Amino acid sequence: MWVKQIFGTSPFTLKHGKTDAASLEPAARHRRIDYPRPDGVLTFDRLSSVFLSNTTHEEDQPVHLQVKDMDLQKRSELGIYAGPSTRYCPADVYEWLEKDGEDVFAINAQNCVHCKTCDIKDPNQNINWVPPQGGEGPVYPNM
Repeated sequence: MWVKQIFGTSPFTLKHGKTDAASLEPAARHRRIDYPRPDGVLTFDRLSSVFLSNTTHEEDQPVHLQVKDMDLQKRSELGIYAGPSTRYCPADVYEWLEKDGEDVFAINAQNCVHCKTCDIKDPNQNINWVPPQGGEGPVYPNM
């Protein structure tokens, strides 16, 4: 970006080489990060930020976030990558819950701010984001 400011239009484009989904590495290769709790001054919790986005969804509409293969989601997204969807989603849409001693993937579609990160970053490309019925979503009144 700054090269363009200094020298003008560039005749070449730098490429990353692989997609965001392909860039994710198995959790076993890294140590767990313990993030500090939001302090309400400098950092804020996700759901408060979702509230500020003024997101609206009808309660009876179909879920616009579709998991193609729930078994793959559990076997790979949770088993190999330690559930990155719970961290890359900025709106707390995805969570892994324990139900009857088994891990269950839960989707809180009403929190979705339609950033499409799940469609881009999911390691198996197993989550499909589609536009919600009726065009609901974030309403940014001050933008």
